[in-house]
Amino acid sequence: MNAIRSIWRTAPLVQKTLTPSHAALRFLTSATPAITPIMKPVENVAPTAIELDKLYKKVELEMRGIDPAVLLSYSWFCVAAASHLGIEVTKSWALRKSEKERHTLLRCVHIYKKHRVQYEVRTYFRFVHLQRLTGSTCDTYLEYIERNLPEGCALKVTKIECQNKPDHLTPPSE
Repeated sequence: MNAIRSIWRTAPLVQKTLTPSHAALRFLTSATPAITPIMKPVENVAPTAIELDKLYKKVELEMRGIDPAVLLSYSWFCVAAASHLGIEVTKSWALRKSEKERHTLLRCVHIYKKHRVQYEVRTYFRFVHLQRLTGSTCDTYLEYIERNLPEGCALKVTKIECQNKPDHLTPPSE
């Protein structure tokens, strides 16, 4: 009978499908004990100061990658995620030229100095500026976009935090 009571209490679909007689229903509802929460007494706890959330004036995302199409797609993803979270995106742009790094090597190490090979690595950049974020929103957003960072891309985040004026600074007296 205990198994029937536990199924009856936990599964609303079972309640609708079984529909017991009124006598059985009265028995089940009267036999179930009332649920009381278990509370442990808290002793010797000092009140803590409330920690305020950080405020960021501007957050700059710098994305680097070797494939401009992947970088463009990822920047669109970052802007779309920001708009879903209600974050204000002020700028989203790319550098016109890529950064080129060239390496010149000899084909043969010992002789034939005139036979050289040049290798080139291009790095493309995209930037996204976000404004007026709270610390919790910024952490959530950055966690989400970092987890979805594609292969061959790097992300650099620069945060500008708003802080209170220090107490030791006072305006000049006239």
